[in-house]
Amino acid sequence: MNQVISNTTRIKQINVELVKDALIELIYGTKQSISNITGLSVATCGNILNGLIESGEVIEIDLEQPSGGRPARRFMYNANYSYVACIDLSYEQGIYKITYAVTNLVGEIIEEDSIIVDNITYQIVVYHIDRLIAKYKIIKAIGIGVPAVVYEGVLVGECDIKDLSNFPLERELKKVFDKEIIVENDMNLKALGFYRKQKYHYGQNIAVINFPKDKCIGSGVIVGGHVVKGNTNFAGEVSYLPLDVSQEQLVYELNKDNRLLPLVVKIITSVIAVINPATIMLTGELINPDMLEDIYKGCLKIIPQEHMPEIIIRENIQDDYINGLVTITLESLTCDVQLVKKRI
Repeated sequence: MNQVISNTTRIKQINVELVKDALIELIYGTKQSISNITGLSVATCGNILNGLIESGEVIEIDLEQPSGGRPARRFMYNANYSYVACIDLSYEQGIYKITYAVTNLVGEIIEEDSIIVDNITYQIVVYHIDRLIAKYKIIKAIGIGVPAVVYEGVLVGECDIKDLSNFPLERELKKVFDKEIIVENDMNLKALGFYRKQKYHYGQNIAVINFPKDKCIGSGVIVGGHVVKGNTNFAGEVSYLPLDVSQEQLVYELNKDNRLLPLVVKIITSVIAVINPATIMLTGELINPDMLEDIYKGCLKIIPQEHMPEIIIRENIQDDYINGLVTITLESLTCDVQLVKKRI
């Protein structure tokens, strides 16, 4: 009996998400137009809309202009019903920085800023979340991007932000804040943000590979429209490829002009052979657009032309990062079902 109740509740949640997604897509709609998109009956759409109007998540607007019959009621999704806070924690070139964006439910930015701090600790993170919630009391979810592997809410192993290494950041924040909390690896978020902004056809594979100066390389991979995280969220840690050098030596070798290109080619061709991507985007201080032709020619010595992806180089992908962070934070407010097409 409990299983039946659980399944019924699940179906209701799915139907509510379908109606909300349809309204966001339509901008405004009638019960009939929403029914046409969702495949739900007009009566079911009406019941769901009534509940969403009561909660304030949907607004009823002027009646549809009559075309001979009775004018239909029209509805609009209330994008400002609640907000989400997205926070990027980073340590670059000796500088600790907290970048944040507060958005509404369709991803429109309400406020964004970057703050340089002396250090990033758990207490500092709590302080800045508190500050945002005090200013925007309708924040319902908080997403945090970190330069580390995140597994079961813990920043596993060494993290660029030393005070958060092996720290259960997500778990601890959930104890303090009565909000949806999600903590995710920065490269996964950059890959997701890039994927969404390029509007790839669902099912195409892409990879984003970062070559920072004096730090370990990393990547984010999208396969079949979803971020590949692996069994312990270790997928994408390309610095562990068998390149015949240790991680420490790899960092050193990549910073040598005569070793950079062959190592970049080995890493890219390894990714191509495993996921056969449509596009690989390269970024990081060690990569510049002048290298593109040599990188492509080097890959062609190993990978047949017909299997070569488009290779692009971008020096700044902060917008992609924030886009990916906003995406997963908004998705944390939806029910966890395949129909919602969550990316992570």
